Amino acid sequence: MNVETIAEEKVIVFELNHEEYAIPVQQVQSIEKLQYITRVPQTKAYIRGVINLRGVVLPIVDLRLRFGMDAVPHTENTRIIIISIRGTEVGLIVDAANDVLDIPVDSIEAAPKVVGSIHTDYIKGIAKLERRLLNLLHLEKVLQMKEENESLVQ
Repeated sequence: MNVETIAEEKVIVFELNHEEYAIPVQQVQSIEKLQYITRVPQTKAYIRGVINLRGVVLPIVDLRLRFGMDAVPHTENTRIIIISIRGTEVGLIVDAANDVLDIPVDSIEAAPKVVGSIHTDYIKGIAKLERRLLNLLHLEKVLQMKEENESLVQ
C-alpha cells in the first residue's frame, strides 16, 4: 500500500471586518470569550490593556485597531485568541473565531504587494481553498511596534 503524504499546515481561522485570517494552531494556547480588560495608561490605542486569565496577566491587542480598521462594538461572537510566541503569551481580539483547518501547503501563495488596508508585512501568504481566501498572518510582525523599535514579544 503506497500512501502519499501531503504537507499541510493546521490553522485557526478567524474573522476581522468580514475577511478571514489564519494563524498556525501551534501558536494558539486557547480561544476565550471577551472579558473585562483593564486599560493600561500611555499605551498605543491598539493595545487595549491586560486581562487576568487563570492567574496570568496578559496584554490584549485589538487586531482591528492594529490593522487600521474601524472599531466596532463587540458582539457575542467576539473572541480573544491567546497566542504564544517565543514564550510570551498575548491575547488578540477578533470579531469571531470560525474554524480549525488543514491547509495544503501547495495552496499557499506569497502575499501580493497590496492586500486591502493591511500592511503586507503582516501577511505571510494567502491560502486558496475552494471559494475561500485566507490571509495567513505573520504574528511576530503583527506584534512589532515599529515606532519604538520594540515588540510585545522578546
